[in-house]
Amino acid sequence: MSKESMKMMKTPDKQLTFVINLNKCLGCQTCTVACKRLWTSNEGQDYMYWRHVETAPGLGYPKNRRAKGGGYKNGKLQLSKLPEKESYGIPFEFDFAGRLMEGKKERVRPKPTADWAPNWDEEQGKGQYPNTYYFYLPLMCNHCTKPACLEACPVDAIYKRKEDGIVLIDQQKCVGAQECIRACPYAKIYFNQAVTKSNKCIGCYPRIEKGVSPACVAQCPGRAMHVGFREDKNSGVYKLVNEWKVALPLMSEAGTGPNVFYIPQVLGPSLEDAQGNLTNQSRIPIAYQQELFGKNAARALKTLESEREKRINGKPSALMDMLIGYKCSDMQQISGKK
Repeated sequence: MSKESMKMMKTPDKQLTFVINLNKCLGCQTCTVACKRLWTSNEGQDYMYWRHVETAPGLGYPKNRRAKGGGYKNGKLQLSKLPEKESYGIPFEFDFAGRLMEGKKERVRPKPTADWAPNWDEEQGKGQYPNTYYFYLPLMCNHCTKPACLEACPVDAIYKRKEDGIVLIDQQKCVGAQECIRACPYAKIYFNQAVTKSNKCIGCYPRIEKGVSPACVAQCPGRAMHVGFREDKNSGVYKLVNEWKVALPLMSEAGTGPNVFYIPQVLGPSLEDAQGNLTNQSRIPIAYQQELFGKNAARALKTLESEREKRINGKPSALMDMLIGYKCSDMQQISGKK
């Protein structure tokens, strides 16, 4: 996108914002399936996961996602190499008819054989027994305040919706240059070979316009997600991000101003000492969470631990009540257009 076009990009009236509580994510992939069935079932979209849940620490999807590059450095747009096709893996094909309907005797294998795919390293994590650790990390387009994909697009096909800040690709304008894929530090834009266009999460804007939460949020069985508008001071997302300051952006160093925030993992298992006794130290290193969510992760964890201790001791905690999410309506504060 030209510098002139970037300057003309207006601040949206409201910004749709997500907060994901890593302490409540089950790794069940219900959000992944909901998104997949709703939005990416067309030709050329089989390998696309606009929303998926991966295991952290891990190599992610596409493979080595964290090392991809993109975003900004010192305010300057950074363009990485395009991810290789093999880093996504080749979508499997299963002979369901032969196995389930025709009763073939030989072993039915997925084809083609691949060495990477979504969740290939699921639940592997790091550490040495008995102090291994991992947690689930849901990922989606961050609908950034300063989208690197938008600036990188040479034909101005990418824009932020004025009414809610959702970042979209105009499929009529897109010429398949793939500069947006090179620019996104989260690897959340995909190239559709069938139509030679880039595809990405659309923030479920048709649902937002009707006052209905995005499918990934609405279908989460663990009530791990909050959604609302950042400007709404009564919303959970505003309070978690701006007041309690326990919701933090992923890879903020990329400089795009992401609008998906995470509650760090505070409920991880405790370290065992040499005698097999549990200590009061988490197996998940604070340094790793700081690597993901920045230096404020340590402060956020202290706040979470303090408020959790209040509830354990029978004292009230507005933060814990908010994170428990007794009512879905309190976590999904979306109002439709009038």
